[in-house]
Amino acid sequence: MKTVNHWIGGKTVEGTSGNYGPVTDPATGAVTTQVALASLEEVDAAVAAAKDAYATWGTSSLATRTAVLFRYRALLDARRDDIAALITAEHGKVHSDALGEVARGLEIVELACGITTQLKGELSTQVSSRVDVSSIRQSLGVVAGITPFNFPAMVPMWMFPLAIACGNTFVLKPSEKDPSAANLLAELAAEAGLPDGVLNVLHGDKVAVDGLLNHPDVAAVSFVGSTPIARYIHTTASANGKRVQALGGAKNHMLVLPDADLDAAADAAVSAAYGSAGERCMAISAVVAVGAIGDELVARIKERAEKIKIGPGNDPASEMGPLITAVHRDKVASYVTGAAAQGADVVLDGTGYTVEGFEDGHWIGLSLLDHVSTDSDAYKDEIFGPVLCVLRAETYEEGVALMNASPFGNGTAIFTRDGGAARRFQLEIEAGMVGVNVPIPVPVGYHSFGGWKDSLFGDHHIYGNDGVHFYTRGKVVTTRWPDPADAPAGVDLGFPRNH
Repeated sequence: MKTVNHWIGGKTVEGTSGNYGPVTDPATGAVTTQVALASLEEVDAAVAAAKDAYATWGTSSLATRTAVLFRYRALLDARRDDIAALITAEHGKVHSDALGEVARGLEIVELACGITTQLKGELSTQVSSRVDVSSIRQSLGVVAGITPFNFPAMVPMWMFPLAIACGNTFVLKPSEKDPSAANLLAELAAEAGLPDGVLNVLHGDKVAVDGLLNHPDVAAVSFVGSTPIARYIHTTASANGKRVQALGGAKNHMLVLPDADLDAAADAAVSAAYGSAGERCMAISAVVAVGAIGDELVARIKERAEKIKIGPGNDPASEMGPLITAVHRDKVASYVTGAAAQGADVVLDGTGYTVEGFEDGHWIGLSLLDHVSTDSDAYKDEIFGPVLCVLRAETYEEGVALMNASPFGNGTAIFTRDGGAARRFQLEIEAGMVGVNVPIPVPVGYHSFGGWKDSLFGDHHIYGNDGVHFYTRGKVVTTRWPDPADAPAGVDLGFPRNH
């Protein structure tokens, strides 16, 4: 059986803890790989390698860093199919979704290639007689990233390229459910010329996570995952004096007004709710239909959802793959089976779905729940699967109030032809990312990604300007130099003595 080991100090390092986790092919249910789970001693080794590398990388020139990143970007582009294939094999998402994930990660590598402009400081001259004040940004040291299973390449690339471009060194703890893509990313970075120890990949479970959160040589921690874990990461790391950005869960809403293009809204709802099997924090999991359009909108969503082809991710005909594990599949299914008892109309029930020839895979079909109550579990919880809830509101104001009452504030969208309504919505809605006739408003790389309320713990969003600020700290320098003409007698610097 294949074993995924750590990548520490520029090379593969076999696990020594004796503990391994299973990695499953979601399409077949078979365990295909085992991944080494780090001990605290291995956490120390990864952090020590990063600390040693920081001694030189932290003082390297911007030209040196960007040269490596440009070569890295080229290698990632050339190997994007290989990265996507690893994602499909261990996560289960279809190849086109996996390629899209790699492309969005590449955006941040490209942003990091332009770090020279992002790190420019400020200067004020003559704030007082012969006194200048400048502001500069400097790296932090060793920083860590803890990333989720649903985007095993993209989310790491949202973190470490910017971190190392800013002069930090990095320890990545990816999900143990689909670890191979992270190792390939590190190997390609080494091939691009990244010095040993600048990027390390440490596989593990809670032991590794707690080891990083408590390690005195880790200056900052980035995290993407569920809200309970994000809160724990933020509380623990902050108590240890670390800078933290912890992105949590979501319950993203899409408000559909009576004047909306219902075909466009239905297309958007299907792609945003069921793409990547709903296993993404930016999935639309709740549609709020305003006025009398609800029945027609639900009918159009149902018509489209029934045509989605579900199958193995490496089958070009598949439009949606399996869920990551059987346990997660069963949990998602429980929300659908319990929805009717809590007052919802089950328009589509995907809980009994299987794929011929792959009966042991982690399959679930598309589920559509209508007339969902805000008190129901299917609405309150982040399901993280292909389940779409439809709620009804009589007015725009009622719909916005319903959405703002949610404890989550990650992403949201409005579908309307009315510019005035869209303008009000973007100002009144309590969420960090807003789409106007765009169902999944993930910002491009040079803007920052992050939510509000229980969707973010910490002060910085991820990537963009916030990402650069998170991985650096500001310093202000006030300088006064005497005029050369005032040099001590007997010292001739060639300057005239008369002013």
